[in-house]
Amino acid sequence: MARVYLETSFISACVTNRTDAASVYRRETSIEWWSIQRPRHTLLVSDEVVAELSDPSYPQRSVALEFITGIESLRVTHEVIGLARILVDQKVMPGPLKGDAVHVAAAAFHGMDYMLSWNVRHLANPNKTQHLGNICMRLGLVPPRIVTPDLLWEVDDEPS
Repeated sequence: MARVYLETSFISACVTNRTDAASVYRRETSIEWWSIQRPRHTLLVSDEVVAELSDPSYPQRSVALEFITGIESLRVTHEVIGLARILVDQKVMPGPLKGDAVHVAAAAFHGMDYMLSWNVRHLANPNKTQHLGNICMRLGLVPPRIVTPDLLWEVDDEPS
């Protein structure tokens, strides 16, 4: 089973009540992924995800926190913050030293296979993949593959 880090934007998409076309697409795709793909993976979040969802101004806060109940949370340690600082300094992730940089650092440091995200500007951005990979490899880490839910779809191999 692949280890999948659920980034905040995935959880947000699952619980949003927004009705614009893009939000509806992300919600429907995310809920379908959750229903069908969840049992095929080991799912994790991080302390950063929990902190973001716990912010009193976060839309759908209680629903989002309920959604992740029972999912193991990875610790955001000094090592994770140090890696996040390197990612910001090397311009792989934008500052400040929270949010996106911490998500990527936590996923890489804790050995996630995938990070599931709808943040295509800073996270699920193919233009950043090589740069992230180079930095992680220099540090002895393997970066997670950062993908949107529609790209992480496993099917059973059926006999012909």
